[in-house]
Amino acid sequence: MLTILLAIGLFFFLRASSKDRTTIVEISSSEQPVKVLNGLCEWLNLRGWRQTGGDFEQRILIFKGQVVSSKFLAIFLGFLGGFGSCALGLVIIQIYPELGWWPILLGLIGGPLSGFVYFKKSAREEKFELRLITENAKDSTFMRLRAHRDELISLENELGEKLQLKSDGSLFKTPL
Repeated sequence: MLTILLAIGLFFFLRASSKDRTTIVEISSSEQPVKVLNGLCEWLNLRGWRQTGGDFEQRILIFKGQVVSSKFLAIFLGFLGGFGSCALGLVIIQIYPELGWWPILLGLIGGPLSGFVYFKKSAREEKFELRLITENAKDSTFMRLRAHRDELISLENELGEKLQLKSDGSLFKTPL
Protein backbone atom coordinates (compact mmCIF):
# COMPACT_ATOMS: atom_id res chain seq x y z
CA MET A 1 0.00 0.00 0.00
CA LEU A 2 2.83 2.39 0.88
CA THR A 3 4.53 1.75 -2.47
CA ILE A 4 1.33 2.59 -4.34
CA LEU A 5 1.03 5.84 -2.38
CA LEU A 6 4.66 6.69 -3.24
CA ALA A 7 3.99 6.06 -6.92
CA ILE A 8 0.90 8.27 -6.83
CA GLY A 9 2.92 10.99 -5.06
CA LEU A 10 5.67 10.85 -7.67
CA PHE A 11 3.11 11.08 -10.47
CA PHE A 12 1.47 14.18 -8.99
CA PHE A 13 4.87 15.75 -8.23
CA LEU A 14 5.88 15.31 -11.88
CA ARG A 15 2.56 16.75 -13.00
CA ALA A 16 2.80 19.77 -10.68
CA SER A 17 6.41 20.53 -11.63
CA SER A 18 5.45 21.06 -15.26
CA LYS A 19 2.04 22.68 -14.71
CA ASP A 20 1.21 25.98 -16.42
CA ARG A 21 0.89 28.74 -13.82
CA THR A 22 -0.25 31.61 -16.03
CA THR A 23 -1.92 34.37 -14.02
CA ILE A 24 -3.64 37.65 -14.86
CA VAL A 25 -3.03 40.65 -12.62
CA GLU A 26 -4.02 44.30 -12.89
CA ILE A 27 -1.34 46.81 -11.96
CA SER A 28 -1.51 50.57 -11.58
CA SER A 29 1.15 53.24 -11.27
CA SER A 30 1.13 56.97 -10.64
CA GLU A 31 3.84 57.33 -13.31
CA GLN A 32 3.08 58.14 -16.95
CA PRO A 33 2.45 55.16 -19.25
CA VAL A 34 5.49 55.87 -21.43
CA LYS A 35 7.86 55.67 -18.45
CA VAL A 36 6.22 52.51 -17.10
CA LEU A 37 6.18 50.77 -20.49
CA ASN A 38 9.82 51.66 -21.17
CA GLY A 39 10.82 50.36 -17.74
CA LEU A 40 8.88 47.11 -18.22
CA CYS A 41 10.24 46.52 -21.72
CA GLU A 42 13.82 47.14 -20.57
CA TRP A 43 13.36 44.79 -17.58
CA LEU A 44 11.86 42.05 -19.74
CA ASN A 45 14.67 42.33 -22.30
CA LEU A 46 17.27 42.03 -19.53
CA ARG A 47 15.56 38.83 -18.33
CA GLY A 48 15.73 37.22 -21.79
CA TRP A 49 12.21 37.94 -23.04
CA ARG A 50 11.88 39.09 -26.65
CA GLN A 51 9.05 41.14 -28.07
CA THR A 52 7.27 39.08 -30.70
CA GLY A 53 4.23 41.12 -31.46
CA GLY A 54 1.39 43.20 -30.27
CA ASP A 55 -1.65 45.12 -31.36
CA PHE A 56 -1.43 48.91 -31.49
CA GLU A 57 -5.22 49.40 -31.59
CA GLN A 58 -5.84 47.22 -28.54
CA ARG A 59 -2.61 48.49 -26.86
CA ILE A 60 -1.17 45.00 -26.33
CA LEU A 61 2.50 44.01 -26.25
CA ILE A 62 3.47 40.33 -26.41
CA PHE A 63 6.81 38.97 -25.25
CA LYS A 64 8.00 35.36 -25.47
CA GLY A 65 10.66 33.54 -23.52
CA GLN A 66 11.99 30.01 -23.19
CA VAL A 67 11.66 28.24 -19.82
CA VAL A 68 14.59 25.93 -19.15
CA SER A 69 14.28 22.69 -17.19
CA SER A 70 16.23 22.31 -13.98
CA LYS A 71 18.90 19.65 -14.43
CA PHE A 72 19.19 19.21 -10.67
CA LEU A 73 15.46 18.56 -10.34
CA ALA A 74 15.51 16.14 -13.29
CA ILE A 75 18.32 14.14 -11.63
CA PHE A 76 16.56 14.28 -8.26
CA LEU A 77 13.29 13.03 -9.78
CA GLY A 78 15.25 10.34 -11.63
CA PHE A 79 16.62 9.05 -8.32
CA LEU A 80 13.16 9.20 -6.72
CA GLY A 81 11.64 7.36 -9.66
CA GLY A 82 14.41 4.76 -9.58
CA PHE A 83 14.06 4.08 -5.85
CA GLY A 84 10.28 4.00 -6.13
CA SER A 85 10.45 1.54 -9.01
CA CYS A 86 12.87 -0.67 -7.06
CA ALA A 87 10.45 -0.58 -4.12
CA LEU A 88 7.66 -1.64 -6.45
CA GLY A 89 9.92 -4.47 -7.66
CA LEU A 90 10.43 -5.60 -4.06
CA VAL A 91 6.67 -5.67 -3.52
CA ILE A 92 6.22 -7.74 -6.70
CA ILE A 93 8.91 -10.16 -5.45
CA GLN A 94 7.00 -10.59 -2.19
CA ILE A 95 3.77 -11.32 -4.05
CA TYR A 96 5.33 -13.52 -6.78
CA PRO A 97 8.54 -15.06 -5.35
CA GLU A 98 8.91 -17.34 -8.40
CA LEU A 99 9.96 -14.28 -10.49
CA GLY A 100 13.27 -14.11 -8.63
CA TRP A 101 15.13 -10.80 -8.45
CA TRP A 102 14.09 -9.54 -11.93
CA PRO A 103 11.36 -7.11 -10.76
CA ILE A 104 14.01 -4.98 -9.02
CA LEU A 105 15.22 -4.01 -12.50
CA LEU A 106 12.09 -1.82 -12.75
CA GLY A 107 14.34 0.82 -11.17
CA LEU A 108 16.32 0.97 -14.41
CA ILE A 109 13.13 1.96 -16.21
CA GLY A 110 11.39 4.16 -13.63
CA GLY A 111 14.38 6.35 -12.79
CA PRO A 112 15.36 7.60 -16.22
CA LEU A 113 11.73 7.73 -17.32
CA SER A 114 10.64 10.09 -14.52
CA GLY A 115 13.66 12.39 -15.07
CA PHE A 116 13.04 12.42 -18.83
CA VAL A 117 9.31 13.18 -18.43
CA TYR A 118 10.06 16.14 -16.17
CA PHE A 119 12.86 17.44 -18.40
CA LYS A 120 10.69 17.39 -21.54
CA LYS A 121 7.44 18.69 -20.02
CA SER A 122 8.92 21.58 -18.05
CA ALA A 123 10.92 23.06 -20.98
CA ARG A 124 8.49 25.22 -22.91
CA GLU A 125 7.95 28.64 -24.42
CA GLU A 126 5.92 31.08 -22.35
CA LYS A 127 4.21 34.35 -23.14
CA PHE A 128 4.13 37.64 -21.26
CA GLU A 129 1.19 39.79 -22.41
CA LEU A 130 0.90 43.40 -21.39
CA ARG A 131 -2.29 45.37 -22.10
CA LEU A 132 -2.35 49.11 -21.43
CA ILE A 133 -5.81 50.11 -20.25
CA THR A 134 -5.08 53.80 -19.59
CA GLU A 135 -6.59 56.05 -22.27
CA ASN A 136 -4.61 59.27 -21.75
CA ALA A 137 -0.80 59.27 -21.97
CA LYS A 138 -0.50 62.02 -19.31
CA ASP A 139 -2.50 60.28 -16.60
CA SER A 140 -1.46 57.52 -14.25
CA THR A 141 -0.96 54.06 -15.72
CA PHE A 142 -3.35 51.14 -15.46
CA MET A 143 -2.52 47.86 -17.18
CA ARG A 144 -3.36 44.17 -17.23
CA LEU A 145 -0.52 41.64 -17.29
CA ARG A 146 -0.84 37.97 -18.20
CA ALA A 147 2.22 35.83 -17.50
CA HIS A 148 3.70 33.09 -15.32
CA ARG A 149 2.97 33.74 -11.65
CA ASP A 150 6.66 33.68 -10.64
CA GLU A 151 7.54 36.21 -13.33
CA LEU A 152 4.82 38.58 -12.13
CA ILE A 153 6.06 38.27 -8.53
CA SER A 154 9.62 39.08 -9.68
CA LEU A 155 8.32 42.08 -11.62
CA GLU A 156 6.47 43.43 -8.63
CA ASN A 157 9.44 42.86 -6.29
CA GLU A 158 12.08 44.37 -8.58
CA LEU A 159 10.16 47.22 -10.24
CA GLY A 160 7.50 47.97 -7.62
CA GLU A 161 9.27 50.90 -5.99
CA LYS A 162 11.09 52.15 -9.09
CA LEU A 163 7.93 52.47 -11.20
CA GLN A 164 5.51 52.88 -8.24
CA LEU A 165 3.59 49.74 -9.22
CA LYS A 166 0.59 48.74 -7.14
CA SER A 167 -1.53 45.62 -7.38
CA ASP A 168 -4.17 43.99 -5.22
CA GLY A 169 -1.49 41.83 -3.55
CA SER A 170 -3.04 38.55 -4.71
CA LEU A 171 0.31 37.33 -6.10
CA PHE A 172 1.75 37.11 -2.61
CA LYS A 173 -1.15 35.15 -1.14
CA THR A 174 -1.13 31.36 -1.19
CA PRO A 175 -4.31 29.46 -2.01
CA LEU A 176 -4.12 27.52 1.28
